Amino acid sequence: TRCGEAEETPVQNPFVDVPEDSFYIDPVLWAVEKGITTGVDDTHFGPLTACNRAQVVTFLWRAAGSPEPTITENPFVDVPAGSFYYKAVLWAVEAGITTGVSPDHFNPFGDCTRGQVVTFLWRAVGAPKAVGESAFTDVTDSNAYYYDAVLWAVKNGVTTGVGDGTFGVNNVCNRAQVVTFLYRAYK
Repeated sequence: TRCGEAEETPVQNPFVDVPEDSFYIDPVLWAVEKGITTGVDDTHFGPLTACNRAQVVTFLWRAAGSPEPTITENPFVDVPAGSFYYKAVLWAVEAGITTGVSPDHFNPFGDCTRGQVVTFLWRAVGAPKAVGESAFTDVTDSNAYYYDAVLWAVKNGVTTGVGDGTFGVNNVCNRAQVVTFLYRAYK
């Protein structure tokens, strides 16, 4: 360290399932330090565990500082008051991040796809206009809900796809991927 500067203490990795050389170690430790998420227990993060819709909007809500939603009417019969994701879902609806899977269902425990996650994240940062064309064989319809979000995510280094010429738009997104997307978008 330079004279007079405090030495930064590195965050210790408490998770036996987050290897020190993994692409997601820094995002996981960042997300835990920022209070965006915790592990699935004290020593496991569950990086390869599928992330559901309730978890993704809760992570986004916490990354945004857990703002208090101003809407008071819950449109979803499957989002009970008092659940860990209740305020996050209301905030996400209010912020235009999601509308649910139908007018009265959110499907909180449904798996969240890569296309949905980058779309939620893109909307959370203001849905900036994306320009250009997709290089992915599974992202070709410019009218698809995720098209601009995928272009934005690639242009801004949030993700590069799954490595086979596809984005993996319908692949279930796991916890390691979600926190990595958040880390790259917000850090």
